[in-house]
Amino acid sequence: MAAAPSGDVSPAFWRNRRVFVTGITGFKGSWLAEWLLRMGAVVRGFSLEPDRTGLPDGQPTHFDQLGLAGRLDHQVGDIRDRGRLAEAVADFKPHVVIHMAAQALVRASYADPVATYATNVMGTVHLLEACRHSPDLRSIVVVSSDKCYENREWIWGYRESDPMGGYDPYSNSKGCTELVAAAYRQSFFPLDRHAQHGIVLASARAGNVVGGGDWSPDRLIPDAMRALLDGTTLIVRSPKAVRPWQHVLEPLRGYLMLAEACIERGPEVGHGWNFGPADDLTLTVEDLMERLAAGLEGFRWDARPDPQSPHEATMLRLDCALARSKLGWRPRIGSRELIDMTMAWYRHSAAHAHDAQAAVTVEQIRRYGEGHGEH
Repeated sequence: MAAAPSGDVSPAFWRNRRVFVTGITGFKGSWLAEWLLRMGAVVRGFSLEPDRTGLPDGQPTHFDQLGLAGRLDHQVGDIRDRGRLAEAVADFKPHVVIHMAAQALVRASYADPVATYATNVMGTVHLLEACRHSPDLRSIVVVSSDKCYENREWIWGYRESDPMGGYDPYSNSKGCTELVAAAYRQSFFPLDRHAQHGIVLASARAGNVVGGGDWSPDRLIPDAMRALLDGTTLIVRSPKAVRPWQHVLEPLRGYLMLAEACIERGPEVGHGWNFGPADDLTLTVEDLMERLAAGLEGFRWDARPDPQSPHEATMLRLDCALARSKLGWRPRIGSRELIDMTMAWYRHSAAHAHDAQAAVTVEQIRRYGEGHGEH
């Protein structure tokens, strides 16, 4: 099969491809599932039930809006349950595994570090152990986070060769996720013996992902949308923090391209990859709030730094030169497009136009997949 054009996802690659996705009921998982289904992939999701925490009254989850439970093989389960996960992988016999299930919130990791490590570290071990015994498997993409790096609060973007670390339990658990992936690659899927085992394991590190359908508590855009719908003022605790903001479709395109490359190009892509935003989207929280306020009538926010708040990184950037040069991946969505696309989705929430929200998701995937919105 011919490789996809540089910088693009190949729908032909995914047609009839069996894809096992963990965390499919989550924000990123639901967007990825819709994209895969539209390309003709055969998808099995393994995930907890959709999390309805933080949803406004009457608002379904993005997974439910898209009707995904009836359009793919949805296996309800917890990646901490090794036996259940192993059965789900063995029975499906995937060609590709994309691992996105995680406890994904920094402050929640302070509240329950044991569950965070059990999910993010041992859950990854459980999945990769199941992958060892999956005969048709050829491509594994483990998704971690930009917070996996040892944060030195410097102004430069972190490169894939920088050391893993993490101050808080969430960030540290994502550094551990990367180390687990590296250990399994070296021990069980070594690149120099690819001809024998046939599997390439890569990992992907993305920035602060935003977009329609995310109602997770303690995330900036969902908190802003809840404040707008409730008519309240959003309190921002870290207005000067710098984050690499990106629309959800940007890293998902990276994950899909990387999964393709694991099969099309083999061992040369078996390592970690950064998928971050364009330079104009490495913004302070304050800058992002000002842009939201300019585009959302009635939205109000106030900066009130909390000295008692648990530690979070202040400066965070990603260097994505490797993905640009070796995969042909580069950001397509700039700051204006990010706000416009995200707000186009959430505007329908105010009217509870749930069918329209699903239509916006589908249309944004279509236009993005065709290369519209190039930055």
